[in-house]
Amino acid sequence: MNPLSSIIATLSTEEKKSFINYLKHKNKRNDTKNIQLFKILDTSYNHKDLDIKIYGKSAKGAYHALCKRLHDSLIDFIATKSFETETSEEMEIFKLLLASRIFFEQKQYKIALKTIKKAELKAKTFDLFSVLHEIHYTKIQYAHVDPNTTLASLIQDFKRNQTLLQQEENLNLFYANIQNELSQNSNNISLIIKNSLNQFDISITNDLTFRSLFKILDITNRAANVTRNFYSLLSFVEKTYQQIESKEQLTDKHLFYHIQILYYVANSYFRNKNFTTSYKYLKKMEVQMLKQKKKYYKRFLPQLTLLQVLNDNYTGKATEAIVPLENFNYKLFKDQTTYILDLKLTLIVFYFQQSRSKEALRLLNELHHSDVWYTEKAGIIWVIKKNLTEILLHIELDHLDLVTSRIKSFRKKHRSYLINNNEHRVLEFLSLATSFYFNSHTIKTDEFILKIEHSLIQNSPDREDIFAMSFYAWLKAKVLQLDLYDTTLQVVHQSQKDSSSI
Repeated sequence: MNPLSSIIATLSTEEKKSFINYLKHKNKRNDTKNIQLFKILDTSYNHKDLDIKIYGKSAKGAYHALCKRLHDSLIDFIATKSFETETSEEMEIFKLLLASRIFFEQKQYKIALKTIKKAELKAKTFDLFSVLHEIHYTKIQYAHVDPNTTLASLIQDFKRNQTLLQQEENLNLFYANIQNELSQNSNNISLIIKNSLNQFDISITNDLTFRSLFKILDITNRAANVTRNFYSLLSFVEKTYQQIESKEQLTDKHLFYHIQILYYVANSYFRNKNFTTSYKYLKKMEVQMLKQKKKYYKRFLPQLTLLQVLNDNYTGKATEAIVPLENFNYKLFKDQTTYILDLKLTLIVFYFQQSRSKEALRLLNELHHSDVWYTEKAGIIWVIKKNLTEILLHIELDHLDLVTSRIKSFRKKHRSYLINNNEHRVLEFLSLATSFYFNSHTIKTDEFILKIEHSLIQNSPDREDIFAMSFYAWLKAKVLQLDLYDTTLQVVHQSQKDSSSI
């Protein structure tokens, strides 16, 4: 993908309008082509011969210079917007700190002490330990002009903040280490997390800040998604969230983090097939989304919708799950590509489970980008699910030639990745599905079912990932000629019964 297109794709509709106004204000000449180039890159997928399209003739040099200027303008615009929004609190505190230092230098001690005290209170509110480090350093430097404190107490505050700052730095090292282990295809992620916490001297206690707890849950969720080992990480998620609940008085100050955390917790319970508890946290998530005049409602609505419809679908409410997806305003959320793609693929799967295969295939065919593009936007696991779903749809519709070609393509594209990441079950599933499709008249049903269970169900039912069970349910329903949705519910809810009896 064109690098400029990738940057433009990160902007929301409102930000794109704002950027065009920014360019209009910045342009000193009326014949500047940057707005024209921006609009082409934003709306067109064909980027061939853009110099001719813009200048009316071949002009590679002028075109590359134009791209460079547009790139610089985009970076400047995004950075400026970031300072105006996400880091506004931090910037305000820095301004107060700098102002206090000027007042100290001018010997205006009373106003200087008042200003730096205000900066300190704000920095503590938002757990900005690096800023507090500078504030404490300044207060110690001018301790001799403050009659209401002692040097000893200031040094004590300084050291206490140093401990918290070191803790945050250790957390960043922990986060980076887990990311590195995931990129190395490590499997025992629960052990890796435990060892990394010990290595960087991190304990899940009330001493951790809200932002630190968010970071821990964020990387835990990423690890679980990559390994699909939500079961072994659930107790860790529960323990971490208990510490967040103890900081209830801070949740409104960290509203964005709190909403995302509630999503992570709800998702962990869903993937472990504890739908009741997942619903409970989704309700909490929605309540938080309505706060501060619905400041983050639009930002989190795709995520909330995704988990709600998944919970509905797997608790027997298929219609309630499908309708919101059919009516969802996908165009309104173009800036949230990953979750929009999740929602669209989810609707395809729901149609498929309801034997609406033609409708499912029609929607699937509307996903017209390349696998490379989808991997960049939604990840390799999403692409594998999409390609597997396509194969199953062609099997359902008995498209013999397409089944053969798609299976061959799937193995060519994904075999190495699946083997390197110990995802042998996906290849085994495809092999069993292919075997049944081409040889169903000669297969002995009971023996084949046992072979399916032996090959695909490697964990106890309560520990098996819900999406892995859904693929198993399709094969079981196909072999025994059962209704797919009923079989899926039976397989999933049987695992709940097995879990409750342990």
